[in-house]
Amino acid sequence: MNTQNTVEIIPFSPDLKEPIKTLNKEWLQKYFRVEEKDELVLSNPQEEIIDKGGLIFYAKYNDEILGTVSLIKVNDTTFELSKMAVSDQAQGLGIGNKLLLHCIAVAEENNIKKLFLYSNRKLLPAIHLYKKFGFIEIPLEDGIYERADIKMEKRMS
Repeated sequence: MNTQNTVEIIPFSPDLKEPIKTLNKEWLQKYFRVEEKDELVLSNPQEEIIDKGGLIFYAKYNDEILGTVSLIKVNDTTFELSKMAVSDQAQGLGIGNKLLLHCIAVAEENNIKKLFLYSNRKLLPAIHLYKKFGFIEIPLEDGIYERADIKMEKRMS
């Protein structure tokens, strides 16, 4: 089943506040735990991401929000790729691929020079996806997320 043409990437709007929380909590609870920092950001996406210059996108398929990703602003040229989650029921539909492609396109359009992310090595499909799109491993600093054991970045051309 080819969903590439039927998955639509849409921007955050205040009426879409809940999916970022429900989608992220679903995978966090499955693999790790919801940390305080997660709870704060996921409960207040407008204040914690959008109002600080960041962006949130959703993957919509058959009128249902099945994926999300955020670009959290560090400064004008550096953003953290964060809060990426795809519903279990939508795994394998290429939604993560499409969300990542969208973020890279947005970064290029907005003259963002560097994207970075934190992940965990046990999330093999995610690590593979990031590598496929040119993210490379860089040194990980302590104390960001309990679950993070890898940091990756992509320098835009």
